[in-house]
Amino acid sequence: MRRLLAGLALLLLALVAGLWIGPRFVDWEPWRGRMAELASEQLGRPVTLDGPVELQLLPQPVVRVGGVAVGLPGEEYAFTARLLRIRLDLGALAGGRLSPREIALVGADLTLPWPPGPLLNLRPPSWITQLDANLEDGRVRIGGAVLQGVTARLSSGGYAQVLDIAGAFTWNGRATRFTAALGRPGWDGIATFEMAVVLPEILGNARGVLIPGTGFEGLVEASGPDLAALLPSPPGAFRAAGRLSASAELIAADELAIEIAGSPARGAVALRLLPAPRLDIALVASRLDLDGWAAALRAGGQRPWPIAIDLSAEASSFRGILLRRLRGAAFLEEGRLTLSDVSLLLPGETQLELSGATAGGRLELSARFAGPDLRTTLTTLGLPVQELDPTLLRQGEGRMRLVLEDAQAAMPEFAATLGEIQLSGAGVLRHGARPALGLGLSINQLDLARWLPQGFDLQRARRGLGSVDLNLRLAADSVLLRDAVMERASLDAALEGGRLTLRRLAGRVAEVDLAVSGVLALAPALRLQDLNLEATGSSARGLASLFPGIWPDGTPLADLPVVLRLSGGGPMEALALRGSAEMGELRLEASGTADAQQRRGTASLTLRHPGAPRLVSEAFSRDVGAWLGEGSFSLIASITAGPQGVAAESFELVAAALRARGALALATNGGRPRLTGRIVAESLPLPFPGWRSTDPIGLRNLADLDAEVALEAARIPVAGITAEQASALLRLAEGRLRLENLRGRLAGGQFEATVTAEAPAGLPPRLSLAGRLADATIGEKLFGLPIDIAAARGSLGFALEAVGHSAAALVGSLTGRAQVDLRDGVLAGFDLAAAATASALPDALGAEAAIREALLTGATAFDRLEGETALVGGRMRLETARLATEAGATATLAGEIDLARATLDLLVLARPAVPEAPDLGLRLTGPADAPRALPETSAWAVWRAAQP
Repeated sequence: MRRLLAGLALLLLALVAGLWIGPRFVDWEPWRGRMAELASEQLGRPVTLDGPVELQLLPQPVVRVGGVAVGLPGEEYAFTARLLRIRLDLGALAGGRLSPREIALVGADLTLPWPPGPLLNLRPPSWITQLDANLEDGRVRIGGAVLQGVTARLSSGGYAQVLDIAGAFTWNGRATRFTAALGRPGWDGIATFEMAVVLPEILGNARGVLIPGTGFEGLVEASGPDLAALLPSPPGAFRAAGRLSASAELIAADELAIEIAGSPARGAVALRLLPAPRLDIALVASRLDLDGWAAALRAGGQRPWPIAIDLSAEASSFRGILLRRLRGAAFLEEGRLTLSDVSLLLPGETQLELSGATAGGRLELSARFAGPDLRTTLTTLGLPVQELDPTLLRQGEGRMRLVLEDAQAAMPEFAATLGEIQLSGAGVLRHGARPALGLGLSINQLDLARWLPQGFDLQRARRGLGSVDLNLRLAADSVLLRDAVMERASLDAALEGGRLTLRRLAGRVAEVDLAVSGVLALAPALRLQDLNLEATGSSARGLASLFPGIWPDGTPLADLPVVLRLSGGGPMEALALRGSAEMGELRLEASGTADAQQRRGTASLTLRHPGAPRLVSEAFSRDVGAWLGEGSFSLIASITAGPQGVAAESFELVAAALRARGALALATNGGRPRLTGRIVAESLPLPFPGWRSTDPIGLRNLADLDAEVALEAARIPVAGITAEQASALLRLAEGRLRLENLRGRLAGGQFEATVTAEAPAGLPPRLSLAGRLADATIGEKLFGLPIDIAAARGSLGFALEAVGHSAAALVGSLTGRAQVDLRDGVLAGFDLAAAATASALPDALGAEAAIREALLTGATAFDRLEGETALVGGRMRLETARLATEAGATATLAGEIDLARATLDLLVLARPAVPEAPDLGLRLTGPADAPRALPETSAWAVWRAAQP
């Protein structure tokens, strides 16, 4: 039994080996024709087999034949295959029959025309009800599309169904599974067709009909987890459904209802096949996320065909900015992106239009903008425009060209109109750890007060500028800073490595040509280097108008050529500066140090002019030669300035006859400026405009300043009178000027006085003078009039007030009282002693003639002259006035003197030699400088005629 079983096993093994190996040694060529017939019957097409034939019995009967050709040569739909594989029925084969169970074409190379043609009219053999035909590792061309690695199963269905296909292929590097069902064509050749495609990124199906010579028409549905894997779009799940049509030239899906990342949209997709493949996408959405679309387009990469995208959205967002009414198109071909007809509405209702294209790694754009509220737009974009003047950046329009690259962003062209401002230029921004900005701008008008940020913080600006590099070139027709205007301004500056270099700032300011250069080091500490400033002009009039007040406007000094120079440098807390200025022949030289952070500084300055009278005449339009004399002008001073005020710690002033020195300080940290100090003068000539001058006395600005200054002067010449050893304390407070403790020597006597001046708002200035002159000596005519005090010694007391803007007005309003007490003097103009002596002559006619002559000529020597006067409205009335001559004669004076008009109405009454005789009179009337003298001797003549 064991031997029998072993023998059977060996026999079975030999049989299997024979079935496995035996067919390999059998010549199957006679079967080639039969295999071709079987394949032709299964495929419905003529099949030619030219390759070797192999049979494999185990594990199942399989025939393999190479050199496969399906269809007649030159026939449409003909193709070849590397191998034909037929799986046979084992039972039928044992009975001597060939019954195929499966036919597979391996390595088929099939070209299908598009749109489909007569293939749809083919009918499968009616006796085949179930047949499987497989394609393995094939390649199928459909129009311009090539499907690689095609593995599919083809089976015929029932009467209404021609073919079912299921399998997989690789297209554009993507593994794709699919199923398709082709219905039986009708009498018109139209057949139903349904296909489902499955990719990792998409699940889609299409249902419709195939029309011979036309193509496919039907419906399509697609969905997937990430649209960005298929199209240049933002990542996110999507769903789409709509109509699908396909022809030889175009495969289009329109009327699409789309949902991208939860956002609904409408659109269309078209794949143009002729003349070259191109994918067109049109999308209309209520809202789009542009960040994803922009990133997708930038990273477009290589696509199998060009892609055109047309986007439209009522609302969209880009980097957190809300955009409205977005319209635009993008074209992507071979890595090149082209944007066209892009328009959108920015916040602030600014309309922006864009177009451009990429070239390699750069994007070139042309843009136009226009809007009624650019300020809101720029604020939304993150620019700090809210710190600027609120009236800036409202309505405007402009255009620009941008070039964006990985390393930099450039703006080769820019032109805009912002209200009344016209701006043009170019710029470039280089990215990196330390950004660098180059900017060149031209502007018609630049108002710095409006463009500089409000609440400018130097330290914050220093920290911000220290991290960037900047190269700036600016040209402006006019630059405004409050009242200053710079015309034809140009700026060339750079910020690099924490150093701000001002190569040149030039322009014309107030009729003066200005040029500035220098270097400011921002780190580690602020330091100014190589500062140079130069300003030249043919006139200083415009420059003077920039300073407060009206001086020197309208004076000859303002018309003189001006030259200013300033240089220096150093740390900001110890700047060393040198400067000079020239206005005509006036020259200023100064040097010192300044602490810019604490706003403090000290300086030594020298101011010189070869002619002091000429300088005063040029500076104040006044002739001062009569009282100032001839000589040069010089001022040497040491100045200290700071937040508390300005102080001249010492100064020396020489102006022709004027010699003075001292120290002054002007405090500005209080509610009102306050001047304090001390002035000592060797000679202090004072101007005297004349009693009839109508020029303003210059007291209207008393309310602008408070002062307390000690004054001393060895000599004070004024109006031909010289005061010596004078001193006073000048006080000015709340618009009231007061000279207190005014003391000195005048005409050999000692005087004391107090002067007060007030200038109430809206009212004329008021002056008051009270004092006394004691033991003075008069050595010549006091007033220079025909009737005058020629010599005397004595005292004078006075208390006077006056109101007016000029000397003439003050004299016309003079009010007060005065007392005079003179001794041992001479009164020129008449001889009272001679008149009294003449009255005793025996010849009456001769005596009267002598009296009249004595009253009209000569001089009266007196022992004492006492009088008291009252002044009201500029008229001086002699209340009591007595004169006693050396000869014992006496006289009284009465009447008025009109000081404003300089007229007299005086009566002099002298006692004759005979006590009982009437007084001898002399009436003086008319102008003071040429009075009319009328002797009044009629009463004396009548008395004399009555004498025996």
